[in-house]
Amino acid sequence: MRGILPTAEETRAWGIRLGQLLRAGDLVVLTGGLGAGKTTLTQGIAEGLGVRGPITSPTFVIARVHPSLVGGPALVHVDAYRLGGLAELDDLDLDTSLEESVTVVEWGHGLAEGLSDDRLELVLEGEDARTVSWASHGARWDDVDLSGLEEGVR
Repeated sequence: MRGILPTAEETRAWGIRLGQLLRAGDLVVLTGGLGAGKTTLTQGIAEGLGVRGPITSPTFVIARVHPSLVGGPALVHVDAYRLGGLAELDDLDLDTSLEESVTVVEWGHGLAEGLSDDRLELVLEGEDARTVSWASHGARWDDVDLSGLEEGVR
């Protein structure tokens, strides 16, 4: 699936809709250049999940855990930009929290896919109006209606 998110506000709103679909054990892999909206989208996901913020890019700390404020799963927000490879991602022990959290990995393409067979992969392109494309992988998504994600994209 593919669409246009014309503004940062619409990117965040789309993230809220996505966050409301996510549950414990879900992995979301975000790909896109600098300024493409990965953290903005994650802010929306966090709002949709109802987790404690603020949500900022974890570029220098690599990973942040945001506990739920509503009894749902925590959000584990990872920035894999500075990681040197799969071994460094493995050192984060994300697999220990994967089942009870929603894990969002920015810059995760080529690294994070090995964390779970079930995942959503999103690609954001552009800086102002963003193009977003998404694909689901694994049995977890077989019966999930993702058509609601088409709302808010052009």
